Amino acid sequence: MALTLEEVRHIAQLARLSLTPQEEAHFQVQLSAILDYAARLRSVDTSAIPPTASVLPLDAPLRPDEPRPTEVGARLLGQAPEAAEGMFRIPPVFP
Repeated sequence: MALTLEEVRHIAQLARLSLTPQEEAHFQVQLSAILDYAARLRSVDTSAIPPTASVLPLDAPLRPDEPRPTEVGARLLGQAPEAAEGMFRIPPVFP
């Protein structure tokens, strides 16, 4: 899909870019090539491929998610200007 210079200028305006005429011509070619490639990808039959969240297999070792005590929290709360009941105390947001 070949973009016109007017379309490139519109895209540049949306992106808040100030382009020289040479840059407009350069991006016209590049953006048109990107859209052509996207159209080629759209024509590939992917109906037999299940949707995935990642192309990589899940090899991360997982451990049970169990709460456990930590001493870091106590040290952090000790540095806070105010703390109460194991939490940071902050001024109210709404009066």
